Amino acid sequence: MHAFFLQQAVELASNNVSEGGGPFGALVVKNQQIIAASGNRVSANQDPTAHAEIMAIRKACLVLQDFQLTNCTLYTSCEPCPMCLGAIYWARLSAVYYACDRLHASAAGFDDGFIYDEIPKLPAERTIGMYYLETTNPEQPFKTWQSLTHKICY
Repeated sequence: MHAFFLQQAVELASNNVSEGGGPFGALVVKNQQIIAASGNRVSANQDPTAHAEIMAIRKACLVLQDFQLTNCTLYTSCEPCPMCLGAIYWARLSAVYYACDRLHASAAGFDDGFIYDEIPKLPAERTIGMYYLETTNPEQPFKTWQSLTHKICY
């Protein structure tokens, strides 16, 4: 079944190109049923976070009415980028199957290598400067959260 769903993600990616989107497609499957599917909508939505994986995760969460996708599998036409990888972990997906890797994406003009290079750097050493500033009570939101008795932990 994995090959069947993965092939659908690849076909979705190809169709997405024909419809003016990027060459990526992803679907979320639970109990051998497709819960959600999407192509890359970055340029169509004018949203740099609208990668196929992110869009499919968002849709699946709405369908399942849950922010965690435990017991769900993601099938994607290409190895997830660092942003999508983070979303996959936050969503608690059980597994990911992909058809092309980051080298295939890079050869097609979608190179995320510079982001992988940035991750291990200290924030102030990154290409886009990230600077810690001291403020008054910066931990207050965390303290407020920790004091809640009715919070949904994640």
